[in-house]
Amino acid sequence: MKSVFSLSWISSKNIRKQRKYRANAPTNVRHKFLVSPLSKELAKKSGVKRLTVRKGDSVTITRGQYKKKTGKVARVDYDRLKIFVEGIGRSKADGSVAQYPIDPSNVLITEIVSDKKRIKGVKKDESPKTNSSA
Repeated sequence: MKSVFSLSWISSKNIRKQRKYRANAPTNVRHKFLVSPLSKELAKKSGVKRLTVRKGDSVTITRGQYKKKTGKVARVDYDRLKIFVEGIGRSKADGSVAQYPIDPSNVLITEIVSDKKRIKGVKKDESPKTNSSA
């Protein structure tokens, strides 16, 4: 049975409580752990620096043994807080290929799947700001 969740755990320096925070977090908090930075062009275009990774997004891996490899996100695992990229996997003893889990912080989103709600939340305010200093 999972213990009760508390937001005070995140402010603790105790690593045990930090792990407890991530392990017992409800889904509305867990989705924030699946955030990746956007590429420079995409960040400039959308006005945001990072977004939650979704299935179908194109990503470039920036850390680990698969560094500089690109592909589409095949699956997002909310339980393990990992993503799986198409074409990235390990061969098993029987010859089949198993998908390799990657932490979302170790990828760079290069292209996002368009969704009206997602784009609406991403688009920055296009109104020009007036400068009152003379």
